[in-house]
Amino acid sequence: MRDNGRNTLAVNLEPVKVDDKLSKRKSFRRKLLKNWELYLFIAPAFFYFLIFHYVPMYGIQIAFKNFIPTKGILGSPWVGFDHFERFFNSYYFWDLLWNTLSISLYELAVGFPLPIILALSFNEAKNVFFKRAVQTVTYAPHFISVVVMAGIIITFLSPTTGIIIHMLNFLGIDAPAFLTDPAWFKTVYVLSGVWQSTGWGTIIYLAALSGVDPQLYEAAIMDGASRWQRIWNINIPAIIPTITILLILNMGSILGVGFEKILLLQNPLNMEASDVISTFVYRSGLLDAQYSFSTAVGLFNSVVNAILLVTVNQIARRTNETSLW
Repeated sequence: MRDNGRNTLAVNLEPVKVDDKLSKRKSFRRKLLKNWELYLFIAPAFFYFLIFHYVPMYGIQIAFKNFIPTKGILGSPWVGFDHFERFFNSYYFWDLLWNTLSISLYELAVGFPLPIILALSFNEAKNVFFKRAVQTVTYAPHFISVVVMAGIIITFLSPTTGIIIHMLNFLGIDAPAFLTDPAWFKTVYVLSGVWQSTGWGTIIYLAALSGVDPQLYEAAIMDGASRWQRIWNINIPAIIPTITILLILNMGSILGVGFEKILLLQNPLNMEASDVISTFVYRSGLLDAQYSFSTAVGLFNSVVNAILLVTVNQIARRTNETSLW
């Protein structure tokens, strides 16, 4: 009887499972037909990332091979983790890692809080004309290309024609060699990046502040709260989720220092402080044609960034319940 009961139960459950699958398919088709405009809208972005970001991942396997262009990816012999061991055991590994981390952390420590402070200042400005004028001035550097920005930096800091050098000399200050002294490279790189991106970075914080209920300000004013108290107890809590998300994204690219400006400002004299993982990948991969080795170094960089992103996201999720996923 028990066996018959089990068989009967099994027979009765199978059609239910089939019906569930059919119902799920039908519901998906209905949603697809109902919202086809939305799916059509996201299709270009979906195919862009699929074709240009996910399909090329097929070539990552050359990091574990001795890639020979004439044999192709499939025909090249496997070498396992030889390229990774070569990079980890090289004399320049710790120098590259330190330069990359120090520039990223320096940029994060200086450049991350400034857009928040500037956005809070803009939000408190009462003169509309002054507010719009300052916003325009601070936004403008963002639209300058990296090549032009590097040219401006080199021109302003040139020992012979640099306007900043002449101003320091006029004030009686012995101007240092900003472009050739390794001790000054990171400061020049970070401060120029802050000048270029701080104003633009305030946009997302201003958008978050615009969503604050005006009744909160009115109630705080009626309770006698000062401007600083309103900022601390209303504005800052309102943008905490935005700050958390942007901090997670920044931490996820801690080793992804963009090589464009570094490469343009780099010279043999400041190489000690300016050589980072991305510039090393560029030299070893494109200039020295060490395709497998450079791919292995780039893969190591990406894996570390991914681990940091997941770790920081989990920490943020457990502390304030704000995360990317």
